[in-house]
Amino acid sequence: MEFILASSNGHKAEEFNLLFSGSKLNVVAADLKIEVEETGKSFRENALLKAEAYFKKYKKPTLADDSGLTVHALPDELGIYSARFGGEGLSDKDRALLLLEKMAHVSKADRQAFFTCVLCFYISPEEIYFFEGRMQGAIGDQYVGEHGFGYDPVFIAEKSNDGSLAQSPEYKKEFSHRAQACKESLAFFERGYCQKASNSL
Repeated sequence: MEFILASSNGHKAEEFNLLFSGSKLNVVAADLKIEVEETGKSFRENALLKAEAYFKKYKKPTLADDSGLTVHALPDELGIYSARFGGEGLSDKDRALLLLEKMAHVSKADRQAFFTCVLCFYISPEEIYFFEGRMQGAIGDQYVGEHGFGYDPVFIAEKSNDGSLAQSPEYKKEFSHRAQACKESLAFFERGYCQKASNSL
């Protein structure tokens, strides 16, 4: 099964194909970026908005994802607004450093956070599937690590002993919120959906 990615980011398509390696799923980046107004009130709603927009454009099965970081001490500031945290014009590093600044006086016991990823597989208007993955952890007290992106340098995964997520690329590859959502979708498509489709031919 081939899906158009609701993004023109080729690197993102490569990441998905790496996570789907060895499966029957293949992801192709869209050749044009579509500006989608993310007006949803949840990751699921925003993933659907993106998937629907790209499906209407390409008339092919589409994969969209929406993800973000939820910080318990700042319940209304990140989440679905993670990419817009702090306003326009900030780089990924600027946002991560701003988060550290806002968390400067928060005790270690109250620094819990988690990443969420919701995947939307839009096969047709009548056939839409969602899968969610989460990675629990906490916000560290410094910006460290050269791998990953976004908030990875300030996020310490719950079961990782290797510092920030930006210092643990192998751990992220296996246990990230996106990796977990992909595993859930693979279990469905390969064990259930593809078998059902094969039997219907």
